[in-house]
Amino acid sequence: MREVNYAVDFSAAGDQSPPTMTEAISILAGTAALIGFGHTLAGPDHYLPFIVMGKARDWSMAKTMWITFLCGLGHVIGSVALGLLGASLGVALGKLELFEAWRGNLAAQLLIIFGFTYFVWGVHRSIKNRPHSHAHVHQDDVVHTHKHSHAREHAHPHETKTRHLTPWVLFTIFVLGPCEPLIPLIMYPAAEHSVAGMLFVAGVFAVATIGTMMAVVLVSSWGVRFVKIATLERYTHALAGATVCLSGLAIQFLGL
Repeated sequence: MREVNYAVDFSAAGDQSPPTMTEAISILAGTAALIGFGHTLAGPDHYLPFIVMGKARDWSMAKTMWITFLCGLGHVIGSVALGLLGASLGVALGKLELFEAWRGNLAAQLLIIFGFTYFVWGVHRSIKNRPHSHAHVHQDDVVHTHKHSHAREHAHPHETKTRHLTPWVLFTIFVLGPCEPLIPLIMYPAAEHSVAGMLFVAGVFAVATIGTMMAVVLVSSWGVRFVKIATLERYTHALAGATVCLSGLAIQFLGL
C-alpha cells in the first residue's frame, strides 16, 4: 500500500510561517469532530442495530442508550489503542491500514452472520407464535371463539438467554470494528506534534462519534415507539435481524 505523506510544504505560501503546535492540534481537533460526526452518520451500522434491537427486545430507553454508549466506546478504544501502539513502535501507517481493513471486513461479516441468524430465529418465532383460535362452550350452549398468541405468555429459558446474549454480541462486533479514518487522518498527524496532542485529538473524535451515535439512536428510538403496527408485531425480531444483516452487507459490499 502506498505510504501517505502528511508533510506540509509551506514554500508556496510566501513568508507565511507554519502553524504552531497549538494551532495544528486545534485544527486537527476540529477536523476530528467533523470526521467523527460524518463517519458515524454515513455508517448505518453505528445506529441501526441498536434502534431495531431495542424495539424488538423491548429495551427501555435507558438500556438502549447504555448499550449504545458501551458499544461506541469499545468501537473507538480499539482503534485508539492500535494507533497508540503503532505510533510508539514506529509501525508504518500502511501496515496499520491493512490491519484495520482486515478488522473492518471481520466486523462486517460477523454483523451479517449475527443478523441473518437472528432473522432466521425471528421467522421461526413468528411462525411458532402465530395467532390462533380457541372455542369455548358455556353452560347455556353458547359457543364463542377468540384469537390469541403465546408470544408474550410464556418465557422460555432459551429466549431469556438470547435476551442477555444480544448486547454482548453487539459489543464484541463493535470492539472488532475499526474507526477507519481515526489513525491515518487524525492520530498519526497529531503524533508528529506530541503524544498529549494525539490523545486529545483522539478524545475529540471519540466524543463526536459516540455522541452522534447516541443522539441518532435516542431520536430514532423515541420515534419508533409511536409506530404501532399490530399485524407486524410478531415479526419485529425477524425485521430486526434482517436490518442488522443488511447493515453488514452495506459495509461489506458498499463500503458504508
